[in-house]
Amino acid sequence: MTINQSLLKNMFNNYDRQLVTGRKLSRLSRYLRGPDGDSLHPKSREKKRRAMVERVAREIVENLITSDSNNMIVQEIKEELRQEMNSDLIFHYPPTGEDMKVLKPGDDGPQELNIHEKDRILRKLWEITLDKVNRTML
Repeated sequence: MTINQSLLKNMFNNYDRQLVTGRKLSRLSRYLRGPDGDSLHPKSREKKRRAMVERVAREIVENLITSDSNNMIVQEIKEELRQEMNSDLIFHYPPTGEDMKVLKPGDDGPQELNIHEKDRILRKLWEITLDKVNRTML
């Protein structure tokens, strides 16, 4: 019995979309509940804006950075991170649903970074993304 490659590819694409949708729903649920389990109702315009900036930045980091997006903001963020880290980086969510993997191209193919480097890079990615989103939002 052989499996049609296009059917297999479609199955994996659908599975990937379901994972992304699940992450979005989970994030939305956490946002609506707020940190104490209560609904979130910031009073000032600045708090609302900051919450929106963080929400957009989180969406970029969790979904668009790992994709092959042609989004100009995503490309600028990746380029700035590449310049600061002095190397190309690959961001990837494994199909098993684990946390984001940060890989560095090597001679033997992409190699996963250790936990300290990964934390440092993800922290820098978050800072760059927050700054970029904050500057571009009205």
